[in-house]
Amino acid sequence: MSSENACGSICVHLLVLIHGMWGNPNHLAEMRRVMEERRCQATSEKGPGGEQLHILVAETNKDEGTYDGIDWGGERVAEEVYEEIAKLEKDGKKVTRFSVTGYSLGGLIARYLVGILHQRGFFTSVTPVNFNTIATPHVGLPRYPTVISSLFAFFGPKLLSRTGEQFYAVDKWSKNGRPLLEVMADPNRLFYQALTLFQHVRIYANAVNDVTVPYPTAAIELDDIFVNHDKDGMQIEFDEEYNPIVKSYTTPASITRPPKPRLLTAQWFKELRPTRPLLPPALQFAFPYNVLIYVLTPVLIPVFLTLVITRLSLASRASRTRIKKLEKDESSAERLVHIIGSLEREVEDAVVDMFDNDNSPSSSEPTLAAVSAETASPDPKAELIRASGVPAEREPGLVLNELQRKMVTWLNTLPGLKKELAFIHPVRNSHATIISRDVKRFPSHKLGEGVLRHWADHFIM
Repeated sequence: MSSENACGSICVHLLVLIHGMWGNPNHLAEMRRVMEERRCQATSEKGPGGEQLHILVAETNKDEGTYDGIDWGGERVAEEVYEEIAKLEKDGKKVTRFSVTGYSLGGLIARYLVGILHQRGFFTSVTPVNFNTIATPHVGLPRYPTVISSLFAFFGPKLLSRTGEQFYAVDKWSKNGRPLLEVMADPNRLFYQALTLFQHVRIYANAVNDVTVPYPTAAIELDDIFVNHDKDGMQIEFDEEYNPIVKSYTTPASITRPPKPRLLTAQWFKELRPTRPLLPPALQFAFPYNVLIYVLTPVLIPVFLTLVITRLSLASRASRTRIKKLEKDESSAERLVHIIGSLEREVEDAVVDMFDNDNSPSSSEPTLAAVSAETASPDPKAELIRASGVPAEREPGLVLNELQRKMVTWLNTLPGLKKELAFIHPVRNSHATIISRDVKRFPSHKLGEGVLRHWADHFIM
């Protein structure tokens, strides 16, 4: 099929890739390589109108730019999209189909981006096709009853500037005080509505070992069913072609955990042995350097924390100064106001309803009891995966607040939502591994290549 349209232009399917927090385009090098190998060759499948795939890796949010918030990140990428389209048109090419994939924070920026494009009427002439996220905190960052999690929840909004506030949903993004993540998840708002336009919506999540973006928020689930996978005897079946993608999982009908061993016994010492590396890949050295690292840990930890906090504080301060300048800039402010103004006209009615419902016994918001009816996944594979296991009781360690639970309810009503789980174990943190972020420095990151191949092979042209 010819790739030229009626006007004689070459038709293009534009795919936008968006990196995560503290990221840069190099982090997505393997994603781009795998997609190009499978979809950008002369013999590769073309779109229904003969479209050729063209990949744009967003650059304007790299490094410290990721502190400036999901919204400003989305605005910047939107400008990149329009600039790239203009360049393509100069070369006699016309974008007729559009897809986007966001990794980590990039997934949230992608959701904001498609809201901008939808509001501007972009999809009236360009067909939205694939929307994918990988290890994205869709409902923000949850809290676990650990010291580290509590510290992150306290310092995150302070040390990560606008993005940190939005991660923990403590911002008041809308004029009526609603956090941005809540507005983006609301089925009555344009961000959600933009997602429903895509033919193919699929999210990838780490089932285990993602210290940065845990399973519940990446997979948009209420429970962390994998948190005790080893103690519960959970059996994992992998997709043979796309390992570490999970094909199915099973949990024993009855779980009997052995009693805790007596203090200082052989079994007690055995259970102290970690099931995954204690140190990140950059600090995993062979003998005798590993011993030196452990000996110096009491000194290294306070020094490291001091450096990190100082670095984050300076970057956050610079970000807040940068945001103030952006908000004062008339051209930038107009773009935000154009979107927010449209949203707030709709939100006013919701606020009136909210006050009315405060005095009534019922609520117009969907209840968590309705999750089973409203969030039934239309994905047969997801149904197979869940049916193969025994429903587990809510893990008491996971703390999803009411707002996060509401967002889980809303987002699971997305038509055709598909979920893929990656089981990467044992690694210290599977967050970078899932996209093979740096295979040159860390060979273990190659474990995530099956996820990238699955993503590329299931990409609709």
